[in-house]
Amino acid sequence: MRSVLYLGCPVAEKAEAERALGAVDVSVVWADTAANALAELGRHGDKDMPVLLDLSRGAAILQIARELRTQRAALLMFAVVDARRPDLTTEAVLAGMADVFARPLGGRRVANAIEREHRYETRATSDKSGAPGPATSSMDDLYGHSPAMRDVMALISRAASMRAGVMIKGEEGTGRQVAARAIHTAERGGAGAFVTVNCGAYEDGELDAELFGNGSVSAKTEKNTAGLERVSKTSRLFEARNGTVYLQNIVEAPTRVQARLARLLRDREAVLAEGGDAISLDVRPMAGVDPEFDKAVAEGRVRDDLVKRLSIVRIDMPPLRSRREDIPALANCFLREICGANGVPPKTLSRPALALISALPWRGNAAELRALLEGIVNGLQGGRNIGLEDVLMHVRLDGGSVVFSRAGTLKQARASFEREFIAATLEHHHGRISDTARALGIQRTNLYRKLRALRIKNDTSAGSS
Repeated sequence: MRSVLYLGCPVAEKAEAERALGAVDVSVVWADTAANALAELGRHGDKDMPVLLDLSRGAAILQIARELRTQRAALLMFAVVDARRPDLTTEAVLAGMADVFARPLGGRRVANAIEREHRYETRATSDKSGAPGPATSSMDDLYGHSPAMRDVMALISRAASMRAGVMIKGEEGTGRQVAARAIHTAERGGAGAFVTVNCGAYEDGELDAELFGNGSVSAKTEKNTAGLERVSKTSRLFEARNGTVYLQNIVEAPTRVQARLARLLRDREAVLAEGGDAISLDVRPMAGVDPEFDKAVAEGRVRDDLVKRLSIVRIDMPPLRSRREDIPALANCFLREICGANGVPPKTLSRPALALISALPWRGNAAELRALLEGIVNGLQGGRNIGLEDVLMHVRLDGGSVVFSRAGTLKQARASFEREFIAATLEHHHGRISDTARALGIQRTNLYRKLRALRIKNDTSAGSS
């Protein structure tokens, strides 16, 4: 059993935290001060015992974190925050926390994060092969503390409790397939296969064969099983029996294929081409669709009976730009994964770099964020951390990311971007001057001076805070 040192947990939450962690074989050692924590670490003789720091006391606990870091530079620390305080999430990331967990504390997420860090450390100090660790497919992969993501996770839990079709709508990169896999895993322990079919990747006739297979059934058998669809043992639907079929780009499926699929999902029975017997074919359908899907349905490009089977539960995946409070912790998580995969020590983002990343539009969502961080890590020289200049070298001045801009010098790029950067950060913090100045790493007086010099208006009612 692995142990963690839990520092600063409110008394009323200790029993529940101990239960959640104990359920995943993680025992708890309690502490309330830096001295107490160091004494416990020494007494247990476990230099690798990670520390959970509850930030309910705000700056006081962050100060304890800094004290612990001065005594044990390699100490692995995690933060526990209230999801309603995104500012503390940012401060936790800047303080070097390996991950940030929202209340109520999920034991599985903590255990997975500890295992992830252990795996990265082992890889960085041994083979440096960069080979990925074991794949996971649960709600722990849906990273986010925002209200929007909490709503998504509640819908995933609901969907997992019922054997029904699920439609997951969102932009590319919002985690539609991750959500589908989380439902599949949560339902009956993920029994059965998770089969992915991209309906837009096949020529005419190929999708029919891919889903239903080939093979003929005798006329006699056809009469005895009238109305049932035929499948072969080589088909993707047969492979997904008692499991899940996840359909991408269902709008691209031919009408005939849509009709066959709707009938099979209605009957949950089929005729097996090899032998002609009627078999039960319990397949749970899920579909990942883009925001234009409802328009395609209205235009008649998707059959109504198929939509009915696919959308008993509907889940809307929010774009990253609408849940900016998740960006600091998500960026930190991606960064540690990328560094671990490359066999290099974990990097940290400076405050201005993190503020810029939080303010970008992220039209490609989490996938774009990961790609940006991969580009930055691969381009870093030596063992230094990530500053504002490193991020600027990988973004366009129009707010896009990943594409390197060669227009002008770095000094010119910084001058051109400064106004948009400050304005976006001010908007992100709802006009709050104190929070914006803290995010930018400057004094309030300096921020007021820049707002006047750059003629940036602060029309938000909270601007005087």
